[in-house]
Amino acid sequence: MSYQLTIESTGQVLDVEDGQTILDAALRAGIYLPHACCHGLCATCKIDVTDGEVDHGAASNFALMDYEREEGKALACCATLESDVTINAEIDDEPDARNLPVHDYSGTVSRIVDLTPTIKGIWIKLDAGQSLDFQAGQYVNLVVPGEAQRRAFSIASAPSARGEIELNIRRVPGGRATAWIHDELKVGDALRFAGPYGRFFVRQTQHVAAQLPYLFLAGGSGLSSPRSMILDLLAQGIRLPITLVNGARSQAELYHHDEFTALAAQHPQFDYVPVLSNEPEDSGWTGARGFVHDAAKAHFSNDFRGRKAYLCGPPLMIDACINTLMQGRLFERDIYTEKFISAADAQQVRSPLFRKL
Repeated sequence: MSYQLTIESTGQVLDVEDGQTILDAALRAGIYLPHACCHGLCATCKIDVTDGEVDHGAASNFALMDYEREEGKALACCATLESDVTINAEIDDEPDARNLPVHDYSGTVSRIVDLTPTIKGIWIKLDAGQSLDFQAGQYVNLVVPGEAQRRAFSIASAPSARGEIELNIRRVPGGRATAWIHDELKVGDALRFAGPYGRFFVRQTQHVAAQLPYLFLAGGSGLSSPRSMILDLLAQGIRLPITLVNGARSQAELYHHDEFTALAAQHPQFDYVPVLSNEPEDSGWTGARGFVHDAAKAHFSNDFRGRKAYLCGPPLMIDACINTLMQGRLFERDIYTEKFISAADAQQVRSPLFRKL
């Protein structure tokens, strides 16, 4: 059985299947509703139900209080329809967003590489007839056997490689999903995923109009999205300055280093700054030491004006980088983030997972 969902602000009417959430129905129709945790915990996807009845599902009482439910509010990531429903929701108007509809995909693991002791590169070749169209910076939700919730992983490959995607997956201590990927997944295994998801992408119109350089700050497996973005920009022949400050604990954890070094030598507009936070003093490393925000501050002499910055990595790194950028006179309108938050973090962090500040 299906019901109809009407989005008041746009007038769009969607058919919603029994048990399908409002958020899933909207994303599969190419309509972006702001969201983050997708577990009913953060309240980013809060909407107004102006007509009809919904089941609130697993929405927490903290994210959606009793009086809000009585006022007709709901969380789009959890709410399912019990009748035809009309909602009023914030619809982002982003000129550079392609608003690609989400689809289900299947493929085969074509390659697995140990990028670092804790990060694996997983390449998935899509089944015949399938092609994933996505914007650089977006992610997919991977189906993990035995896990009710799908796991979000950013796409590390360029959008031009639509028939095969690369995921860089860090082992999360105690994480069942990443343990399965690191310990059990093999070349030739079949995988299913849905995508593309996310609102983390290059604001190209603004860069070109105002001739704004690109600044990417990444840490750990947070390199995935910036790598996809940078490869895409270089393939387009963009001549504006592009800087990547990439942080890792040690040389062993610094991956795709040779690739970025080669790209910097090949493209004069691209500047690559690797930085290590826990490298032994006697290792012979001659590059920057410290954290990503330290290296960025030193590289730009604490002056970030006239740029747009894209930050991707763990929450503590993102927060430190935001503070440094703002001290260097770059403000919220020019800072975009993608925080890599594990399932264990979801209840502790309020900031959106894949969204601007």
